[in-house]
Amino acid sequence: MKQCEANCAACSLGTPEQAAKLHAIIEESKSTPGCLMHILQEAQAVYGYLPMQVQKVIAEELGIPLSEVYGVVTFYSQFSLTPKGKNRISVCLGTACYVKGADKILETVETQLGIKCGECTEDGLFSVDSCRCVGACGLAPVMMVGEEVYGKLTPDKVKGILNSYREASK
Repeated sequence: MKQCEANCAACSLGTPEQAAKLHAIIEESKSTPGCLMHILQEAQAVYGYLPMQVQKVIAEELGIPLSEVYGVVTFYSQFSLTPKGKNRISVCLGTACYVKGADKILETVETQLGIKCGECTEDGLFSVDSCRCVGACGLAPVMMVGEEVYGKLTPDKVKGILNSYREASK
């Protein structure tokens, strides 16, 4: 396994174990043509997102421009540049949900959590994003927490749902 340099960007982020995993992932895959997507997916699994420090290490160790790595990360929606919470909330803003008040649902989530769309709470318990459709139009308005779908929402129901996740985390 690659020995980290004193100024290794990955080693300045997260734990030494995470940095070691990142280096191992790159070393194991770098000789495979088209390995960038796989490495990015694995790196995101290690860190939970793809901060610039991780992208720099990947670019350096693959011998490609940072702009190429960043371009892939920002092109594909599966990659995140910001940390995500333990409970990932996605509020559907597709047409059916929007006309039934999804904007109010998103506003309630943001107010209840004290964060804006795309952010993570300080305690790491929640992050919130919006999406265009979850395929549950008959239940509009809809939000997901992880893989759990919540439909026919009202702002009052949102408060109860968030509180149930808060209680479960205690």
